[in-house]
Amino acid sequence: MAATTVLPRPKAYDDTFFKPISLWLTTTDHKLIGIMYMVTAMLSFVIGGIFALVIRLQLAQPNLRIVDDSTYNQIISAHGVTMIFFFVTIFVTGIANYMVPIMIGARDMAFPRVNLLGFWLVPVSIILYYCGFFTGHALDAGWTGYAPLTEAAYQSKSLGVDFWALSIIVWAISGIMASTNFLTTIVALRAPGMRFSRLPLFVWAQISTSILLLVVGAPLAAAMILLEFDRQLGTHFFTTDGRPVLYQHLFWFFGHPEVYVMILPAFGMISEIVPVFARKPIFGYMSMVAALFGIVFLSMTVWAHHMFTVGMNTYVEGFFMLMTMLIAVPTGIKFFNWIATAWWGSIDFTVPIKFVFGFLATFLIGGITGIYLASVPVDTQLHQSYYVVAHLHYVLFGGSVFAIFAGIYYWFPKITGRLLNRTLGEWHFWLTFIGFNGTFLIMHTLGLEGMPRRIWTYSNEAWALTNMIITLSSFLIAFAVLVFLINIIHSWNNGEIAGNDPWQGNTLEWATTSPPPPYNFERVPPVRSFMPVRDLRESGELVEEPPVAPVPV
Repeated sequence: MAATTVLPRPKAYDDTFFKPISLWLTTTDHKLIGIMYMVTAMLSFVIGGIFALVIRLQLAQPNLRIVDDSTYNQIISAHGVTMIFFFVTIFVTGIANYMVPIMIGARDMAFPRVNLLGFWLVPVSIILYYCGFFTGHALDAGWTGYAPLTEAAYQSKSLGVDFWALSIIVWAISGIMASTNFLTTIVALRAPGMRFSRLPLFVWAQISTSILLLVVGAPLAAAMILLEFDRQLGTHFFTTDGRPVLYQHLFWFFGHPEVYVMILPAFGMISEIVPVFARKPIFGYMSMVAALFGIVFLSMTVWAHHMFTVGMNTYVEGFFMLMTMLIAVPTGIKFFNWIATAWWGSIDFTVPIKFVFGFLATFLIGGITGIYLASVPVDTQLHQSYYVVAHLHYVLFGGSVFAIFAGIYYWFPKITGRLLNRTLGEWHFWLTFIGFNGTFLIMHTLGLEGMPRRIWTYSNEAWALTNMIITLSSFLIAFAVLVFLINIIHSWNNGEIAGNDPWQGNTLEWATTSPPPPYNFERVPPVRSFMPVRDLRESGELVEEPPVAPVPV
């Protein structure tokens, strides 16, 4: 009988993951907290995806009754809230929690206990929101919760709205705590030689994200508090006797920068992955940093382009139209720099770089349609149509989710010491790319043909074929996610041993073991540029570990 071989599991793997549950629940290790953030976010992703499939089944053909209208509206809200608040934002916080301290040569976050508290507020927020379903009527006013739809006179018996408002308040507090912790860690705990001009671009992205969330998180919490005053104390901040448009201003002052809270970390991931696989330094390092902060500033000046139909002054609309178009400039700088970095690069088209190019293609479409919607006359015609739904998903799924998948395939070896299966990864990418475009590309045509968003059912037979194609394509995305989860579960214990630096990376996380020890580094390597590990490799100071040989059994 022929002998089989297995790959030995690194001792660091056992030291990292096989811990008592009590230690996981009380740990202050930023890496374990980061993993808990990411696992929580992925569970939310699956739940939000199930909601999306129910929505698409309901709209697959005219006049279907898969769910009733009230349930459908609650599912629409739950899908948006789950994906935006509980998946994308939470996942990028998790990957930053894991990677930022290692990338700057720190032992941990500046405030480890605050870091743990910030994480545990996330499941509290999630549970609070889903408690609304057990009251018999959860939030059913979209993910934005527009007043006066949420005002007591309209939903006096709906505790689901109150649970939603409390959930978002807790979520905002968690985000503010995390942002403060990131900024303090990066400013105070950088390794010797790690000047600001040598920070990795992912760390710069986290600085800009943290500043943005600190500025816009408080107005969101204030909006939720005032909403509860209206509902519980009889005030009139957002009621029809007050100023319901004020709620929109407060919400979108957070809501549009929130898009960049989700996208800026994605930009940082792309900025780390492209140079590694192109075998070239990033093109225009300082312009990339400047573009990040240009986006931070401009994102807080464009919120009212979501409100072109509320009757604002023409000059005010013109200002927000101009600023919305202007924000394309720093984003365009980043695109050109990524392309210039990849141009003539020695690229190995592994799974991470495929998701990067998928991100570039899909986010570009979302950005272009955003420029169209920046025009007041165009937005007036397309507002609350399926064109906006398509645009939103090209920005958030095509932007954040593609980048998140790229980051997972890139950093999974560092976190677990194992490589994800390349064949399953290829299937995951192509199923996701085809399914995503099949779902949302033709959704633009539905909007141009006049199909409203958040509609429960419809009678127009002309929309039937397009909706059926969209529904079938959405199940292709679901199958792609299933392949991805199988890959994660299989590779976590049985994947190919990665070694410390399987991609020949540029930044400090690749100079320690995989997984890293609790203290991250025995001795922090010298930092001479924003690519310290590449410098060490080229100077011969970095000794590569020998490949791990299989053990015959």
